[in-house]
Amino acid sequence: MKRLKIHIFTHVPFEGLGCIQDWISTNNHIASFTKFYESYQLPDPDKIDWLIVMGGPMGVYDEAIHPWLTKEKIFIRQMIEKSKTVLGICLGSQIIAEVLGAKVFPNKQKEIGWFDISITEDGKTLPILSGFKNIFPIFHWHGDIFDLPEGSKRLFHSNITPNQAFLYKENVLGLQFHFEVIRESLQAMVENGMHELIESESIQSTEQILSQNFIIEANNLKMYRILDFLAKNSTKV
Repeated sequence: MKRLKIHIFTHVPFEGLGCIQDWISTNNHIASFTKFYESYQLPDPDKIDWLIVMGGPMGVYDEAIHPWLTKEKIFIRQMIEKSKTVLGICLGSQIIAEVLGAKVFPNKQKEIGWFDISITEDGKTLPILSGFKNIFPIFHWHGDIFDLPEGSKRLFHSNITPNQAFLYKENVLGLQFHFEVIRESLQAMVENGMHELIESESIQSTEQILSQNFIIEANNLKMYRILDFLAKNSTKV
């Protein structure tokens, strides 16, 4: 496997790479970071192979509160135009969707906790999801959703969120949910988002969330398979 230069955008300290860090280390890739909650500097897009855009509690429309969002979107657009691999998770997927011209807006209700997602008919035909079960539980923490970007393929949906993931031109992937979460990051997200865990059919309690951490390992394996596919595919671009 080619040794990749992977740059990561993080928006809050409690939403890190999770199991993606293990995959980067195991495969001897090179990781660098832009942490928008600290003093930051954007890299040269020509000197990195991949961009991974992580989650956060802010919205894509919060430029007035977080001015760095404007520069972040411009950079993501540059990466896509240069045919680099771009992976967005949660907020990251929403930013990518907006950059690709799709509308991002509040869902009718938040989706927080372990809930099933279903693979779409398009998803069943794509090599990136080869071997995936039709329905399985995954960890969610999002209130906003996106329309499907033009030219992309919808991969998953749930009862609450019609567009849970999309693939654009084989090298740009947006995931609303969290394949990458590990026990430590799950605990951190719960501790920092406790105020959102109100009683609702689509929001689980702290106890419900933490008691289902046995699901993590299977979903981390799915994340690794997706990353392996993107890595193999990026050598062709």
